[in-house]
Amino acid sequence: MGKLRPGRSYRGLKIPYTRKSKYKATNYVKMAQSPKITQYHSGNSKQKFDRMVMVLSENTLQIRDNAIEAARIVANKYLTDNVGDQNFHLIVIAYPHQVLREHKLATGAGADRFSSGMQKSFGKPIGLAAVVRAGGRLFEIHVGDVNLVHAKTAAHKIGKKLGIRTRAIVV
Repeated sequence: MGKLRPGRSYRGLKIPYTRKSKYKATNYVKMAQSPKITQYHSGNSKQKFDRMVMVLSENTLQIRDNAIEAARIVANKYLTDNVGDQNFHLIVIAYPHQVLREHKLATGAGADRFSSGMQKSFGKPIGLAAVVRAGGRLFEIHVGDVNLVHAKTAAHKIGKKLGIRTRAIVV
């Protein structure tokens, strides 16, 4: 398996004409991958908590699914170690719908006729990304009043792992 291109390659919001559907005839993108996010709810989802910390995006952009999963893992690990797995509820809000495509460039003799653009090939699907608008919610962390400091720290760690400008709001 090849290396992933940097996240800055796909951060800009340029939405191509792609569509994935459960019906094959209406699919414009063949072989869309499943998201790499394994859980959307972590911790204790049955208990009601006093406080909620929302992680919001400052800019309109795309975030790859592996970055969202990495941020979820970091926040879940921090909260489990410091708060306990029954004293928080972590929710991933951003869902990756957008199909990322890449046109592999050929090398060698006669490569100039292959690398003339992505005319009708539309590229090969290489992953998924979530389209996030400015002020859009990425994560929610529900905790009690006692553990609010730990929830803010987890929100800060989420922003560092995503590599974008985020803002944490306590509700």
